[in-house]
Amino acid sequence: MEANADRFIRFLATERGLSDAYQASVRQTLDALAGWLGKKGISLRDVGTDELAAFLTQRKAEGLNAASLRITTVHLKVFFRWLAGKEKLEMDPAEPLLAPKPDMTLPETLHASQLVTLLESIDPAQPLGRRDLAILELFYSSGLRLSELCKLRMEMMDFEEGFIRVTGKGGKTRIVRVGNKAREAIASYLTNERPELVTKKTSSHLFISVRGGPLSPDRVRQIVKERAKMAGIDQNIYPHLLRHSFATHLLEGGADLRVIQELLGHADISTTQIYTHVDRQRLKSVHKKFHPRG
Repeated sequence: MEANADRFIRFLATERGLSDAYQASVRQTLDALAGWLGKKGISLRDVGTDELAAFLTQRKAEGLNAASLRITTVHLKVFFRWLAGKEKLEMDPAEPLLAPKPDMTLPETLHASQLVTLLESIDPAQPLGRRDLAILELFYSSGLRLSELCKLRMEMMDFEEGFIRVTGKGGKTRIVRVGNKAREAIASYLTNERPELVTKKTSSHLFISVRGGPLSPDRVRQIVKERAKMAGIDQNIYPHLLRHSFATHLLEGGADLRVIQELLGHADISTTQIYTHVDRQRLKSVHKKFHPRG
């Protein structure tokens, strides 16, 4: 099992070009399966559909929600399809498995007024104020994923036109618009603060630490939380919340769902459609509050 799992992960990396995060997610599933098979004394060649169904039942009993079980099922399907394709198994035991439908969980968002409070609370004159303001403005302006923001380099930005080239999931590249406020914040950071952080070892990463190295995802999460706390916002604030708010506010403003899909870098519009449910919830709330017979 372990050797085949290693080969499959290499296949995902070299032939499919899938991200490190996706590879790690698949590895987690396969490690869990290997541990379960070991406890049951079942070898890989003896795995059938019933065994995989029992494994998924066990994962559910351990607390995995429908969305996580769905992802786990997909991982099993692609792994065993690959094994069967390589003739390491006579048949694909995962083919009959049905992935559970994910729960309809609406993403959290911030109200526009909360975002104004958050952004306006940052004093650019304070140490690292320009950098942190630029980070938050860019998250909200462009809907970037955390990993995308951390990987941004100077050469990926077109300041004159107000666009950035982003490498997202699966190594896919897209062009994203940067709003005027974010452009102003980034320009101020690049002119007045970033040069002071640069060291001999500094790369072209846009956002860097006090030691001159690129900011890690954990550090950016911490910055977002710290700035929200300083702004007096009690809600749990994290980078993906700003991405959700970006998409929701665009939809509320009348943006086309296909445009939002392109800006977010969603491969399937069904992923983007979650925001239509957010908007419906808002409409229901407004109707109930203000209509005489709501």
